[in-house]
Amino acid sequence: MSFQEKYTEIISVIQDDINKVKQRLTSDINIKEPLKSKLSAILNAPSKHIRAAASFLYLKALEQNIDEKQILLQIAIELVHNASLIHDDVIDECGIRRGQKTLNSEFENKLAVISGDYLLSIALKKICLINSEKLTEMFAQTLDKMCQGEINQHFDRFTIPTLDEYLRKSEQKTSALFENAICGAVLLSKAKTDALEFAKNFGIAFQIRDDLINIKTINTDIKDGIYTAPVIFSEDISNPQKGIEKTVLLLNNYVNKAVQSLENLDDNIFKQKLRELTELLADE
Repeated sequence: MSFQEKYTEIISVIQDDINKVKQRLTSDINIKEPLKSKLSAILNAPSKHIRAAASFLYLKALEQNIDEKQILLQIAIELVHNASLIHDDVIDECGIRRGQKTLNSEFENKLAVISGDYLLSIALKKICLINSEKLTEMFAQTLDKMCQGEINQHFDRFTIPTLDEYLRKSEQKTSALFENAICGAVLLSKAKTDALEFAKNFGIAFQIRDDLINIKTINTDIKDGIYTAPVIFSEDISNPQKGIEKTVLLLNNYVNKAVQSLENLDDNIFKQKLRELTELLADE
């Protein structure tokens, strides 16, 4: 089976809950046309919703229900994720995303930036409706980390980072939102377990996998001066392929650490599916 086929099979046990998130992503978009339709199209574009999937599987593994507050949290997380993609497209001067013209290419950079900010404002409203001081603080810290990661990446362009620097940036730019999604869900459930180790390792593995795919396919990172794990290991910008084998080992190491952190959960179908989802990130 392909990655998408395996993923679809894994999340089938929580598909109804994922659909609740998807169906309400655009419910609060209230701006002028044609921007409203474009923003709605971006939010409705095919997406894995993997942060919500991992969060719901973790909650179900803990035998927790997916209530209204959990749905609101994952809607907020998806809005933040999409806002960051809109901003990334402006920064990277990207013209196509998920098979569609990007907002910045169809309109202009200024409007794209404001639109990303608009999604963030809606996300904040969702977090406020949950009415949890601890979750609000977690949400603010996540946005702080994501911005710091993007700023650091900008100033570190065309410089090969150390592996520690690369992993720190991966945690800030990508893992932080996974941590917010999963640990925030556990916080709201009041379950007595610590999901941080899983969320952090899952998020870093996700970023390493994404970087590996970029090097193997479109290879835009190097052109943009963003040097990821394959370049770090190869120590050669012109031949990052030499670093792929070690990058695969690094990726699989984080996948294994994420899987191992699930051992504290009781055995059930949702834990099994969460393990399968995590192992799906591994490179064979």
